[in-house]
Amino acid sequence: MRHARRRIVRRAARLAAVGGLLIGGTMVTRAVASEPADAPAAPHTLARSASGAGAGLVGRLGSERTAGHWVGDDGRPVVAVTDEETAGSVRRAGATAKLVRHSMSELRSAASALRAAPRVTGTAWALDYRSNEVLVRGDSTVSGSDWSRLTGVAEGIGGFVRMERVQGTFTTRLNGAQPILSTAGRCSAGFNVTDGTDDFILTAGHCGPTGSVWFGDGKGDREVGKTVSGSFPGDDFSLVEYAGGKAGESADVVAVGDGKGVRITGVGEPAVGQRVFRSGSTSGLRDGRVTALDATVNYPEGTVTGLIETDVCAEPGDSGGPMFSEGVALGVTSGGDGDCDKGGTTFFQPLPEAMEALGVRLIVAGQEDAGQGAAASSPAPGTAAPGAAAPGAAASVPGADGRTLLARLTDRRNVGPGLLVVAGSLVALVATRWIRAEHDRKAYRQQYSATWG
Repeated sequence: MRHARRRIVRRAARLAAVGGLLIGGTMVTRAVASEPADAPAAPHTLARSASGAGAGLVGRLGSERTAGHWVGDDGRPVVAVTDEETAGSVRRAGATAKLVRHSMSELRSAASALRAAPRVTGTAWALDYRSNEVLVRGDSTVSGSDWSRLTGVAEGIGGFVRMERVQGTFTTRLNGAQPILSTAGRCSAGFNVTDGTDDFILTAGHCGPTGSVWFGDGKGDREVGKTVSGSFPGDDFSLVEYAGGKAGESADVVAVGDGKGVRITGVGEPAVGQRVFRSGSTSGLRDGRVTALDATVNYPEGTVTGLIETDVCAEPGDSGGPMFSEGVALGVTSGGDGDCDKGGTTFFQPLPEAMEALGVRLIVAGQEDAGQGAAASSPAPGTAAPGAAAPGAAASVPGADGRTLLARLTDRRNVGPGLLVVAGSLVALVATRWIRAEHDRKAYRQQYSATWG
């Protein structure tokens, strides 16, 4: 009876060990084949297609019959149209149509009239597609007489130019996400780009003129590179050539704080209403919405046009930092008003325009050697339904992950737990085989001794 119980126990142990091997193998396979459980979602292809459809409709129907497009609350594209016939064309294409009074041509003409007026530092304007207006803002530095003069210009244009005073001051955010420093101040690195031979950091143009030398830490003893090209004012972008010529490991990753990063997979253009993310060396990772496009800002240093307007906050030192959504690079931080306690408006230099002017390509995910400089393969706008967009696929920043080996092995999101289960099952299986062999040897010795005796 006792021998029968032992056989049952050994068989149960062997079955448990074999089951553990199967379970552990499955855990390892799933961990290798999938993203971590809490990794940001992959790009929402459906939402991108919807935004692309809106842009395509606007391009096909023309600026006299439409007045822009944006992402609606349901994630579908909304196209502003000036007549019912055009509205019907939009609806048949599967988009939402909104009837408005003024065409894109009229909105652009109004913006041109504002640019032709005497320059007033501390003002900004942009085309507000959703309200079908040109929104003009004036910060706290604009005098009463200057504001009255600009208001007169707006009234002469028409009732679709809306005037609004704001708190704070429109400034460049000098002083990403990783900090870079020079004698001019502190900025944030934007995106890594290449011309096919050398690698560069694409950042804000106001951070420093050509020839500025940049360092990567507060001690100023690690040179990052030198500014070799740029444009400010007018535009707001510049190139910092790496001192060693190459961006190095993880050139396709932008830092978001705490040793974490987001992997960049392409470059695109944003849509009004899109959720976007910004990273900077002062305020870290922040998110908000695109509120307008083709914005003009009259900074104290000069006027910059063609900017992306958002409600994402930013602070001094965030200048040049990257803006992205779902792994798609969109722009670099230019300036704005407010801060991350009170909120405010932040403007971004669009990335496609800057790269074309500089003759460079984005270094994107999947390129083994950063110096080879893969061209961005996903130029479509990276939009998603409100609340659904994510920064992009998670990645680590080299040298910034402080977790211990044990913590990584026991993290359920990695292969470690599966390997531990496999190892334990192997030990149990070997142990049951050894116990059985030892028991058989003892039984044989007892039987042999009894026979011999």
